[in-house]
Amino acid sequence: MRVGIVGCGLIGKKRADSLGDDRLAAVFDTNEKAAKNLADKSGAEACGTVEELLSRVDCVVVATTNDALAPLTLQAIESKKHVVVEKPAARNARELLPLLSAARAAGVTVKVGFNHRFHPAMQKARAILDGGNSGPILFVRARYGHGGRIGYDREWRARPEMSGGGELIDQGVHLIDLARWFVGAEFTEVTGKAVTLFWDMPVDDNAFMTLTTASGQVAHLHASCTEWKNLFSFEIYARHAKLQIDGLGGSYGVERLSHYAMRPEMGPPDTTIYEYPGPDLSWSLEWADFKRAIVTTERPMGDLEDALAAMSVVDAVYGRT
Repeated sequence: MRVGIVGCGLIGKKRADSLGDDRLAAVFDTNEKAAKNLADKSGAEACGTVEELLSRVDCVVVATTNDALAPLTLQAIESKKHVVVEKPAARNARELLPLLSAARAAGVTVKVGFNHRFHPAMQKARAILDGGNSGPILFVRARYGHGGRIGYDREWRARPEMSGGGELIDQGVHLIDLARWFVGAEFTEVTGKAVTLFWDMPVDDNAFMTLTTASGQVAHLHASCTEWKNLFSFEIYARHAKLQIDGLGGSYGVERLSHYAMRPEMGPPDTTIYEYPGPDLSWSLEWADFKRAIVTTERPMGDLEDALAAMSVVDAVYGRT
């Protein structure tokens, strides 16, 4: 496919490096230097407008600030282009609703960038649970955080009109999506608190959530940008096993899955450790799933409906519903 990327920052570059056999044909960014740098590196054309880019490609990656995600995705959908839009896909649930109806009308595939689902430890955990021996999931407990950087409180993520919120809408959305994906049900009860404890900014730097399904499964989640040593910890408690995922590679540490299988007599569990020290292939695997969905017309793993479900939780915690 001929791919266009709108937004040539860090995530846009990650997407450009993860296209497999597809070709980056065109790029656009309001920062012309960023667009030119990516174009020069990839052999793509740096376009002067989004309209020009859309005329040259089969599908589009939208990797911009949050305020532009929904409008640009809608523009691409209305141009009959398949789309990968980075999470959270919008600033609130209300902005997402027109995208769902437009995508159905246009008959295009829209994938939301929930790349964490495609990390190898996540995929292995999903396979173990799907195997049936672990039994039903009882609850999830997860923490995800980083420590920011000098000037973090003056970046676009600290401006609510651009970001739609703080740490809850940033890393918290990944935790919400993963929890919902693993428990396999909607969260019907949402309680939480988004607070600003350290950074001098009008958005939250910590978010605490307790989410409950209709059958009583619970997800207890904490997202933070006052985590002075980067942390990712995701624990899944099933009736007959615990699965614990630590690290995401890089500054978060080696990605590891610990599988604790309960014995019939209980006591210390049988323990199997899987480690994934290699490069982060989640972006490439997510792109492959996007292409699969286009070919089969099936849902991609992480789509607009999933984004709407996650954003509905965010809105509830922020008191926007």
